[in-house]
Amino acid sequence: MANGCEICCEIMIAILLPPLGVCLRHGCCTTEFMICLILTILGYIPGIIYALYAIVYVDRDQFFDEYRRPLFYAQSP
Repeated sequence: MANGCEICCEIMIAILLPPLGVCLRHGCCTTEFMICLILTILGYIPGIIYALYAIVYVDRDQFFDEYRRPLFYAQSP
């Protein structure tokens, strides 16, 4: 589970570049990222709204497995 500072930084990034905020939270090749990218291309405001939803409300741990592991995730020994 992410702490408050991580979520706050991801929200600020999502306001500036919505797909980047979702990418940091969920990974680059996930459904959430693709939806956010399409919405941002169609309109900046829908991209921001979906990015905030994906960061705050979608629990990535529920759908997390080794196959969809984000690139920045460090494995514990």
